[in-house]
Formats: sequence, structure tokens, C-alpha cells
Amino acid sequence: MNLWAIGCSYRTTPVEIRERLAFTDEQLNQALRQLADSLGFEAVILSTCNRVEVYLAGGPPQPPDSLTDFLANFHGLNPQELRSYLYVHQGKAAVKHLFRVAASLDSLLIGEGQIAGQVKKSYERALAAGTTGPLLNLLFPHARQVARRVRTETGISQGHVSVSSAAVDYVREVFDHFGDKTVLVIGAGKMGELTLKHLKELRPGHILVTNRSPEKARQVAAGCRGEAIPWEKLDDALTQADIVLSTTGSPELIVSRDRYNRILARRTRGPMVILDIAVPRDFDPRIHDGDRTFLFNIDDLRIIRDKTLARRREHIGPAEAIVEQETSRFLKDWARRSNGPVIERLTQQFEARRREIVGNLLSRLNGKLDDADRQYIDKAFSLFQNQLLHGPISALSEESRSGGSGSHTLIEALRKLFRLHD
Repeated sequence: MNLWAIGCSYRTTPVEIRERLAFTDEQLNQALRQLADSLGFEAVILSTCNRVEVYLAGGPPQPPDSLTDFLANFHGLNPQELRSYLYVHQGKAAVKHLFRVAASLDSLLIGEGQIAGQVKKSYERALAAGTTGPLLNLLFPHARQVARRVRTETGISQGHVSVSSAAVDYVREVFDHFGDKTVLVIGAGKMGELTLKHLKELRPGHILVTNRSPEKARQVAAGCRGEAIPWEKLDDALTQADIVLSTTGSPELIVSRDRYNRILARRTRGPMVILDIAVPRDFDPRIHDGDRTFLFNIDDLRIIRDKTLARRREHIGPAEAIVEQETSRFLKDWARRSNGPVIERLTQQFEARRREIVGNLLSRLNGKLDDADRQYIDKAFSLFQNQLLHGPISALSEESRSGGSGSHTLIEALRKLFRLHD
């Protein structure tokens, strides 16, 4: 199997190098054409923020240095410098690597679902560009099946692993419905906007936004179809809120314990969940009572996230077992598809010659043999034929199962040795 996976990821390469190796959409099409037309390979390029990988199949057996030079020249990098960052997988190892990538076992966040879609999109782009062939057209759809099996048969993708999504997971534990709930957003930091995006998916009845900058409050409110509230009305907004998302850049507490107690005395609504993801914190941590007020800061949410990651790691073993199983299945399927025609022609050729030789022999011995003798001679030559073919067929099958590139060489050798023509 002449298959290569060459690339770099967050594990091996700093972001400043990955940024320079990343492909734009226009560059992807250009690079795919060059790999296919100039180097004669089937090619798929996977380019994400965490990895850049090139998958090559078919074509002449070629050392990785040629692809390193290609990547370096394409992006204007020093080949020697680049070579130290790249990893190389060949044959079976390349199959297993792609399956692990698609199943998110090689991801920065184990179990994340985005990479499977990115692998699918990369393959579809190469397919549209006409740079895939028999091997990659079998390999990449199989990788999707592996990712689906890992996702459905293990718990590796259960729960959210970002601070913002962990916050929303906790809100779901406090409230069982949201159509009558009011969300109050205090400040408008980047993480706050991401968390607000997750909160919007709960479809709350009302969203209030307040900020020291009225203009910023109006912008955020417009983006979430909420209502901008003057900063001076913060206490009034807190009396109405069920869920509070606070993410200001204030160097000191915005809501002290005394201030909150006055607000709490005015509240007529049920419990309030406060997601204080500001650093430094916006709310006095002493206001949390686990009854009317549930306060979580950034460290609390990270603990929730880390617990989710720990639960996911428990499923790595079963997921890896699926990858191993599917790798073996793919290699057997590919061996059957690639070796089958050659083995069939070889067997047919030997069978034809055996019949011819046995037929001539029996003709010369006509009248001297009974039916039992004839059957014995026919079976003896069949046994000899099978023993003769066992060596080359077994060697070809073993090389194919190992995923090495030697199977291609053996197939060509058999074609030449026994004059097998397509």
C-alpha cells in the first residue's frame, strides 16, 4: 500500500510555524493540482488551526523529503527547518493516524466533534478537484465511519469542554425551562459573547444587556435581539434577572455582598444563577448560598469542564480499540480489492496450464489407467499447484495486511514473472 500521511500538529509544531503552513482555500486547490499533476499522487490536504496534513496515495514510491521540499517551497520556508517539525506515517500507520484524527483521539480537546467535519470537507474538496483515486476514495469515507462508531459506541463526545458551554450545562441543571426566564449580560468581553451565544440557544424569554459604554451595550443587544439597559439601572436589572452573565474588565468588585443583599430583598422571582467569568471577579463570592443564589466563577466552570474531560478520557481505551479494529478491516478490504484481480489471473493461468499438462499426460496413458488412477493424478497436480501458489499469494497477503508499500512491488513482480496482463 503506497500511502503516506505527512504533516504537523499542535503536538509537534508551534503556532507560528503552523500559521505559515496553513492553506487558504485558493492555495488548497493550487497545491492539490500540483501534487496530482506534477508528482502523480492521489492527494487530500487537511488544514485546520491545529494541524496541517497531506495524505498521498498511488504514484511512484517516493521518500517524504520530496513532500517536505514541496511544502517548504510552496510556503516559502526553509526545508531543513521545516523537516524537524514534520511527522511521517506510512501504510498501516497512515491509515490508523487518519482514523484517530477523524475520531478526535488526536485532538487538543479529546472528543470534540469539529474535526470529523473538517476531515469530510477536506476529502470532498479533493474529490471535487479530481485529485483522489481508488485508495483515498476508500480510505476517507471509511474514516467517517470510524468517527461515527467512536461517537455512538463510546461516551468520548459526551458533555461540553469549553468554559462557556460548561456554564450553560450548569444553567440547564438549575432550570428545566427558559421561555419565561430573563438573561442579564453585564459587560461584553469575548468569552462573554461566546457564552451568550450558547445561552441564546436556550431561547430565554428576554435578554437584557448593560455596559459602562452605552454604545457597546446597544451593539451587543442588537446582536442578540435583547434590550440595552443603562449602567445606572444595574440594580433594577438584577432584580428582574434569572440568569446573569458577567464579564467586565473591572479591576474591583461590581456587586459587593451588601449591595447584593439589598437587591435580593427586592427580588420576587425564583433562584438566580450568576456566571461570573470576569477576571478579576465582578461579584463577591460570599453571595452564593445554594438556595436563592448560585454563583459560579471562572475557576468553578473550569472544574466542571475538567471533570467532563476526565469522564471522556475514560472512553479513550474503547475508542482506540475501535480504531484498531477498523484499521485491520480497512487493510483486509484494500488487500482484497487490490490483490484480488492479480491472484485471480495467476490462479486461472496456473489452472489452465495444469489442465493442459494433465490432459496431455492422461491422453498418452490412455487405456493403462482406471478411473481411480486418473483422479489420483488430477488431485496430485492440483495439490502441487496449490503448494506452488501458496508462497507468492501468502507473501502478497501478509505485505498487504502490514500496510507496507512492498505489496505494490510484489504485485508488479508477479505480473512480470508470470506474464500477467490486464
